[in-house]
Amino acid sequence: MPLLASTLTMQQLKVVMFLSFAGSASGQELARHLGVGLATVTGIVDRVVAQGLAGRHEDPHDRRVRRVELTEAGRRLTSEIIEAGTGGYIRLLRRLDTETLRTMETVMRKIEDAMREMHAEDAEDAEDADPA
Repeated sequence: MPLLASTLTMQQLKVVMFLSFAGSASGQELARHLGVGLATVTGIVDRVVAQGLAGRHEDPHDRRVRRVELTEAGRRLTSEIIEAGTGGYIRLLRRLDTETLRTMETVMRKIEDAMREMHAEDAEDAEDADPA
C-alpha cells in the first residue's frame, strides 16, 4: 500500500491530495482548504517540499504570490494512492446488489450537489473577504 509506505502526516497528505486535484495552490488557498493559518500551512508545505513531493514557484500573474504544485514524485504517489483505493472500492462494490448500488448512486449525487453548493458559498465568501 503506497499510503502505508509514506511518512506523510494527515495534514501533509491533505495538501498532497488537494494539489493532485487542484494542480497548484497558493499558501492562502491551502490554508483555507485545511482550515489553518498561513504560518501553519507554511510549515506543512516546507515538509512536503523537503520530501520531494512538491515545489514552490512564482505565480505568473502576481509575483508576490508563491504557488505550490506537485513534483513528478508527488504525482506518482497520489496516483498510486488513488489506484490502491479504487481497487479496494471496486472489490467492495462487487459485493452489493443492484438495488443497493442504485440507492448509493442517488445518495452520491445528493452529496455531489451539496459539495457544489458549499464550493460556491466558499467562493462567494472569499470574494466578499477580498476588498480588491
